[in-house]
Amino acid sequence: MTNESDQQSDPKPSPSEQWLAARAPGFQHLPDLDRRAIYDFAFLWSLFEARLQGGFARSNTIRDMVDGWRDANTLDIAAHADDIAYFRQRYFANGELTGHYPYLNLRPGDHPAIVQSVLDGSSEAPRDQMLALLMIVWRLRNNLFHGAKWAYALQDQLDNFTHANAVLMRLLDQHGGLH
Repeated sequence: MTNESDQQSDPKPSPSEQWLAARAPGFQHLPDLDRRAIYDFAFLWSLFEARLQGGFARSNTIRDMVDGWRDANTLDIAAHADDIAYFRQRYFANGELTGHYPYLNLRPGDHPAIVQSVLDGSSEAPRDQMLALLMIVWRLRNNLFHGAKWAYALQDQLDNFTHANAVLMRLLDQHGGLH
């Protein structure tokens, strides 16, 4: 019989990880840190959606949430400066959108004009920055859960999900009532 601590330290891959490694394109080559960041994102997004989006996130409800924080003067964009800087560098460089930007797959309801204005620096409004940040996290979520990330076998996603996870944790700490 194994005890709980033995189960937690077992380095053996789970049956689902074994299955994915055998069948999913690129999964077996995905570094452990990348996998961990993606696993963590799935849990963090689920908690974010449950606690801050009533279990049913949409781009318009995310916008309404951000507008509510702005109106209540609880929008703390300074805490997310490193994440905004990272996404700006990833999606906008040398005066133009990078080749990564189209893969966000922003839809008209995802406020693409606001996202672009934050990325290119033409909007520094805290509300726009928070909305752009959450629209990027929203698109990472949609692209992961709806399969678009498999087009390139989940490669080069560690930084994306590390920053997305940091955003979600900070927002849950501030607005999720988890203390």
